[in-house]
Amino acid sequence: MAVAYSAGADSTALLLAVQRQWRGRVVALHVHHGLQAAADDFEARAQALCASLGIELHSARLDATPSPGQSPEDAARIARYGALAQLAQQAGAACVLLGQHADDQVETLLLALSRGAGLPGLAAMPGRFMRHGMCFGRPFLDLPGATLRAYVTSQSVAFVTDPTNADERYTRNRIRAVLSPAWERCFPGYRPMLLRSARHAAQAQSLLEDLARLDLERVGSPPSIAALQTLARERQANVVRYWLRTSAQVAPSAAQLGELLDQVGCCTTRGHSIWLKVANGFVCRSGDRLVYRPSI
Repeated sequence: MAVAYSAGADSTALLLAVQRQWRGRVVALHVHHGLQAAADDFEARAQALCASLGIELHSARLDATPSPGQSPEDAARIARYGALAQLAQQAGAACVLLGQHADDQVETLLLALSRGAGLPGLAAMPGRFMRHGMCFGRPFLDLPGATLRAYVTSQSVAFVTDPTNADERYTRNRIRAVLSPAWERCFPGYRPMLLRSARHAAQAQSLLEDLARLDLERVGSPPSIAALQTLARERQANVVRYWLRTSAQVAPSAAQLGELLDQVGCCTTRGHSIWLKVANGFVCRSGDRLVYRPSI
């Protein structure tokens, strides 16, 4: 079992709990993002605690500098998951546990709402998922962050505090500092209700994916244009989105998907072409089917 260990309060609580449950069968994984001077201290503190607990620590240093147009949070997250998966594989671990908790889940849902997200976004973070060929788990999604910090304090174990957590240039920090307290004032104890909404959204999304799999068997992969036209527009959208995600790992925007379905609906002659940019490639017509062609 591997624990993603940043040396912060949440991951420290997770490491202590997992070590207590599976003593001698735990490894810690630490990612040094190289984005702030304090990162060296985080790594040193992680090494010190793991040495005191007799836990093997595996570390990786990476460059998480965002690409043009990419948020620093997204760049760091993408790089972190890749590094964690690689470290876990090298350590022979079958699963990586993450310390995200109920407060993080609520912030994820509020962020999704602010962006006009669909069901996948409103479902927030899954408790278990696969990425880079590695299984990841979030066992603390129902526990408040205060509970984790209290547990660490009760164990007399020190943890680090990331100074960037107070920087409101980052969207999540603004939600934590401004929006969450406002919700709490208006709707005391609101977090369990939002967590329930996220679970409902996850259940609904699961049903939509089941339907998409059935419809993809019907229309084929790549999809037959004529077969797509027999489906209601909502089911067309669902199956096309699923096909693009599972076959090409791309996601069209709402505007792109709407335009694509309009073109599919108008495609009634042999000479009618379809050509629409999605992500770094194009959805186009090839014979009687839709295909996705990545940019060269």
